[in-house]
Amino acid sequence: MSYQYSYGPQGGGGGRPPPQQQGGYQQGGYQQGGYQQGGGYGGAPYQSSQYGGGGGGRPQAFNQGSGPPPGGDPQLWSWFMSVDRDGSGQINATELQQALVNGDWTPFSTDCVKLLMNMFDHDRSGTITFNEFAGLWKYIQDWQGVFRHFDADRSGSIDQGELSRALSNFGYNLNPRLLHLMTQKFVTSSDVAGSTRGTITFDGFVRCCVVVKTLTESFARRDVQRTGRITISYDDFMDICLSAP
Repeated sequence: MSYQYSYGPQGGGGGRPPPQQQGGYQQGGYQQGGYQQGGGYGGAPYQSSQYGGGGGGRPQAFNQGSGPPPGGDPQLWSWFMSVDRDGSGQINATELQQALVNGDWTPFSTDCVKLLMNMFDHDRSGTITFNEFAGLWKYIQDWQGVFRHFDADRSGSIDQGELSRALSNFGYNLNPRLLHLMTQKFVTSSDVAGSTRGTITFDGFVRCCVVVKTLTESFARRDVQRTGRITISYDDFMDICLSAP
């Protein structure tokens, strides 16, 4: 009897947080075995409409002169304006990084900010408008719910054991060596210098999960027989690695 691999969950495409099961995050994680096991990996690609924005053309930029868009959250608009130093109605990666902090008040890493910009800068202008920012903020809030669920000791960071439980519940069962490498890759620099127990802050956790998902997707597209093994060219291998977030 042949065994077919199942590559993680259905849905949650494009780096979206995994969907909550009915009733929120149940004790012990998601449904037993993570996501539905039989369907293999995949699901719908990232749809920007789920987090606002999207569509063709440059999204309208609302600025100090025009005021917030109809129905815009006043508090979020005030925050956006405080970050938009030149009042253009658009913020760049540097301004976005100044707006985002982890639970320990450290700023988001440059790599995580680039990841978020790539996801929400729909026209690749290098800036995001208020509507795109609102979608980005909703995305971060969704991930915060996931992060808090797996931060079992409420330390504000994720250790290797908590990361293992999170990835396992998402449907990714990494062996101990890969799990250790993953933890070391996304551990905060302050932990590396000042602690024997590396931990991952919120921004690193988001990036870690998106990287695992993206690499698994790339592998699964090539493993059409679901054997858990693929044969690829050097160029294809480099494409997978360099396309990772």
